[in-house]
Amino acid sequence: MNSTIDWQPSAEIETLKRRAQLLADVRRFFSDRDVLEVETPVLSQAAPTAIYLDSFSTVYQPAGLKPKSYYLQTSPEFAMKRLLAAGIGDIYQIAKVFRHGELGRRHNPEFTMLEWYRPALGYQALMTEVDNLLQDVAGLPAAISMTYHDAFKQYLDVDIEVTNTSSLQDIALSQIAGLPQDWQCERDGWLELLMSEVIEPQLATLAVPVIVFDFPASQAQLAKVYQNQYGHQVAARFEVYAGGLELANGYDECQHADELHRRFEKDNQQRQAESKPVMPIDGHLLAALDAGLPACTGVALGLDRLMLLITGKQRLAEVISFDFERS
Repeated sequence: MNSTIDWQPSAEIETLKRRAQLLADVRRFFSDRDVLEVETPVLSQAAPTAIYLDSFSTVYQPAGLKPKSYYLQTSPEFAMKRLLAAGIGDIYQIAKVFRHGELGRRHNPEFTMLEWYRPALGYQALMTEVDNLLQDVAGLPAAISMTYHDAFKQYLDVDIEVTNTSSLQDIALSQIAGLPQDWQCERDGWLELLMSEVIEPQLATLAVPVIVFDFPASQAQLAKVYQNQYGHQVAARFEVYAGGLELANGYDECQHADELHRRFEKDNQQRQAESKPVMPIDGHLLAALDAGLPACTGVALGLDRLMLLITGKQRLAEVISFDFERS
């Protein structure tokens, strides 16, 4: 018997009790608003195509039949949208999700996500609800909000609507220490680098959460694209930052199967160009959208990261029962 193996939890027992209270508070928050808790499958025959996501895969071997690939969910989003299309109404889920290759101080390949969808709420109203939840269950101060455009203008003095890719590259190389001079990426890659490496650290110095909204249309992911008050096409998408952490990502959801299919195909073309596996597109989701997804907004929030803010801990291992190395 190996007595040298560390079998103990990676989190303190008191922290796990506080975590249980957080989950109870989240459920109370949604119960008070008549939002239904649901469960959906963790395994799926399809997987997200997004270039920044890598899924765990496994094989199901029916007796006497060919093996079939399944994927652990990176989010319960697709299955929850099928429930929305079936007419279930406002829903939320506290789900275990899995992302390959994400391991570090603030990442664990298995983590807990809170995701909810609100046919009853618009884009701005959902941002308000996220802010209310953070105040209610975590005691955070009220958030401030700014557009993606204004964040670049305020912190980098860059007008993203008129600044070309070459100039963004020059700014990134001058602002990000250690970035190789021969680093190559597309326009969105430079924007994302500047956001994560330059702007987000400055948002972390603020004493309140920050909601950044109206991302570039090219970063819509699964959000609608609309024309803002200045005549620019933007994604109806927001992200929430607090204490140096990206906590949540929300959308005014795209309802059109053809548009999402086009985006998925484009993702897979990019995956192939980068020698990443091409992912099977979720036909169930597209069929649900064809049948009629109601107008709705949705958001995913990392509960483990929220626990870091609540407890003042520095590593995800300190707020989950057993980290990846002890699983």
